[in-house]
Amino acid sequence: MEYRDYGCTGLKLSALGFGCMRLPMTDDNHVIEDEAIEMLRHGIDNGINYIDTAYFYCSHESEVVVGKALKDGYREKVILSTKNPVHEPDGAKWREKLDEQLRKLDVDKIDVYHYHGINWKDWNENLLRGPSDEMRKAQDEGIIGHRAFSFHDKPENLPKLVDTGEFEGVLLQYNLLDRANEEGITYAAEKGLGVVVMGPVGGGRLAAPSGEIAKLMPMDVQSTPEAAIRFVIGNPNVTVALSGMSTLQHVKENLVTAENAGALSVDENAQIERNLTEVKALADLYCTGCEYCMPCPNDVDIPRNLQLMNHYRVWGLEEYAKMQYAKLAEKKVGEEVVEAWAEACMGCRECEPKCPQDIPIVDQLEDVATTLGA
Repeated sequence: MEYRDYGCTGLKLSALGFGCMRLPMTDDNHVIEDEAIEMLRHGIDNGINYIDTAYFYCSHESEVVVGKALKDGYREKVILSTKNPVHEPDGAKWREKLDEQLRKLDVDKIDVYHYHGINWKDWNENLLRGPSDEMRKAQDEGIIGHRAFSFHDKPENLPKLVDTGEFEGVLLQYNLLDRANEEGITYAAEKGLGVVVMGPVGGGRLAAPSGEIAKLMPMDVQSTPEAAIRFVIGNPNVTVALSGMSTLQHVKENLVTAENAGALSVDENAQIERNLTEVKALADLYCTGCEYCMPCPNDVDIPRNLQLMNHYRVWGLEEYAKMQYAKLAEKKVGEEVVEAWAEACMGCRECEPKCPQDIPIVDQLEDVATTLGA
């Protein structure tokens, strides 16, 4: 296992981290504790030292199970991370949540503590004063080790949060299919923040097999998830690729991937960049997702249908594309359920004059229905 500097904190974190959002669950939505604890301890025994959870994960049970897994000497082996979900300017409520999380985890210190899922507006309106003061007090008291945030905002707002000087680390989305935060990752790392990436397999999209994605990698890879994780770990500005694992087999496979990954060479990075640029150019020929074609008078989610066709045709994610397309048959919009898949298109062509790329949308929707609805 490779260990990397978490910004300027002095912490050394494993390149593969254990995300505890997808622990094994029963049919009635409770964590299967024995399996989860076995998975966590197997990961720790084989080099994973960064464990990430949050207040709401796994029906509010993730933190409790993580705490149990860290008994019997395991707490001393890991860097523990969780997140405070309070998004209001009441410092007392924020501190109450921190105290509750310490009890759930059954620990006296959280090593990396995040504001959960914040954006620039949220920071300025809700967190800048009361919660920020409490975060610093908790750090001074030794209850938390390092201040961080998980980021859910437009990429251009990431440097603004970095430049506040309030944070030592950031958790954000980044993967082969979504590179929007790539420049922000570089900026954060240059400013001394540790960078942890969530969703390296694209929230499950890259878990499906794809020969096309394997071809993008300049080295031999055995699976699409391996290619996805190696891509993230290969970015030298990333400290940890955080994988949400739900079976012991997932843990074992990801450990092998992490052991074989390492930072990519200059030539390998250049080759991946060329490959991804070519693929993106091909995808953009079909649809860039600008949404100028919307709304559709027949409730068809045109951009999503064409995006799924891109996943099928360009990225080779055939199983994923078909599965997600089927869900568009009953899409909830507010309180209403509509047919948003391509099969609901009535061929009115109201959308086509709005498309800046002059895409023959109706013809492509017919192709989507035939290909993905089969």
